[in-house]
Amino acid sequence: MRSRLLAVTFEADDPAEAARFWAGLLGREVVEDDGGVLLPGGEAQLGLRFAPGRAGRLGANRMHLHLTSADLDDQRRTVAAAVGLGGRHVDVGQRPEEAHVVLADPAGYEFCVIEPGNGYLAGCGPLGELTCAGTRRAGLFWSAALGWPPVWDRGEQIAIQSPRGGTKVAWDVWDGTPVAPNRQRFELLPADGDQRAAVDALISLGAARLGVRDDGTVVLADPDGTGFRVRPVESAVTAPGP
Repeated sequence: MRSRLLAVTFEADDPAEAARFWAGLLGREVVEDDGGVLLPGGEAQLGLRFAPGRAGRLGANRMHLHLTSADLDDQRRTVAAAVGLGGRHVDVGQRPEEAHVVLADPAGYEFCVIEPGNGYLAGCGPLGELTCAGTRRAGLFWSAALGWPPVWDRGEQIAIQSPRGGTKVAWDVWDGTPVAPNRQRFELLPADGDQRAAVDALISLGAARLGVRDDGTVVLADPDGTGFRVRPVESAVTAPGP
């Protein structure tokens, strides 16, 4: 039994401020519920959720987003909009000849505005990719858990994508250094409403059970030890997702 990826959750000192930034940048609606502030992704774009917690720490975040550009003017407009909404330019070691632009959102999470003509992200939509520091083994786990086939698999790098297209999720080379506490996590819903069956299926694929929260959300860890959550359907906003 497969699960559905509702959103990737980012902890923030001020979840409402982070949600306003990304809603303005991506043109999304803001939905508040008991899990924080959700920006639904629609049919094929990754949902984003911002929850109360610790702010991101530049240089130590395990996940970051890649936004696409139709042309150079579009890239410039996106960068200008991000800065106008409260984002800032950051140096993470990018080289001068690299054409993508690296910024950080108000909650301290890096993201990239990718240059036009990037064939790898062609057709993925405005939110082209979520890149995770992790192993190929974790990518294969998530491919099986979500039913998303690999669309890139070379060496230790792997990317998966919904059969309907849209945002890719990738795992890149990781040195295994723990990032604690983890401020970013996947948030899942059981595909057919049976949370217990969904959790059992994830454990059979290699997840480890970590506990249960007061609202019934089950906390698990993937093969890299990265925590994620499976929410009971009745506690979640069930907006369409990828």
